[in-house]
Amino acid sequence: MGDHPTTDFHNALGVAKSASMRDICKAYKSLALKRKKQEESTNCVANDSSDDDPTTPKTSNSNHRRTTSQFSSMPSSLPKSASRRTYSPAPTPTSLPKSVSRRNTNPIMFSYSTVRRKPPPIEKKLDCTLEELCNGCVKKIKITRDVVTQNGTIAQEEEMLRIKIKPGWKKGTKITFEGIGDERPGYLPADITFLIDEKRHGLFKRDGDDLVLAVEIPLVKALTGCTLMIPLLGGEKMSLLLDEIIHPSYEKIVEGHGMPNPKSEGRGNMRIKFRINFPTDLSDQQRSDILSLLQDSC
Repeated sequence: MGDHPTTDFHNALGVAKSASMRDICKAYKSLALKRKKQEESTNCVANDSSDDDPTTPKTSNSNHRRTTSQFSSMPSSLPKSASRRTYSPAPTPTSLPKSVSRRNTNPIMFSYSTVRRKPPPIEKKLDCTLEELCNGCVKKIKITRDVVTQNGTIAQEEEMLRIKIKPGWKKGTKITFEGIGDERPGYLPADITFLIDEKRHGLFKRDGDDLVLAVEIPLVKALTGCTLMIPLLGGEKMSLLLDEIIHPSYEKIVEGHGMPNPKSEGRGNMRIKFRINFPTDLSDQQRSDILSLLQDSC
């Protein structure tokens, strides 16, 4: 292998051989800027003529190549660490070690990935009278539930709920209060759903929006007609004229005296069914009289 010419770079840069790497880098930068200014002044005419040639690179790029070509051999004699410190860009947050990145992000990722589950709703029966479902009302319900305190223990607290019953609600209507059920660590509080149930009434039976009323009537009134006082749901009474012959399957309809319909804003009907009381004992003469009367009508 032939001998390669050597260059005294310390002398070329104007620094002592004992100079630090920082001083060498500063001298190199100063010399490069000085050479660049000299070339710009001496090549001014050449640069002006090259502007007319579309194939000529821009002045800033050509000067940069000429400057660096004169010192292309310099980095080979400098320590590798100097080359890295001189030309490597400063580290950015994206170049942090993976171990640091994992330590910073793992707890956050865990907290977002932990989704608290919600238990199924708790159903409770809410008994209502026909009067309450007909006229509407406000019912107050006191509940006791478990809550998680700040120190992580379980305590009980009472809460009063107000439920507004709207006129016309039926059996099976659901009212849900969200998130007021028992609290448990790691779980969302459950919802509480109240299910409307109808209390049995002493006189009326509900059939959809209609009210069904059963009335007892003696046979003689069923055959001859009469006027009856019919009770209403609110406690009032209504006079009802019966001029038809009442038979076991007969049903009297009184319109507009049933339950409210919240959708149509109307009311159902009252349907009156009759229980006909027959005599339990008749004399021979009574039997004969009834027979002669009924033979002509049947």
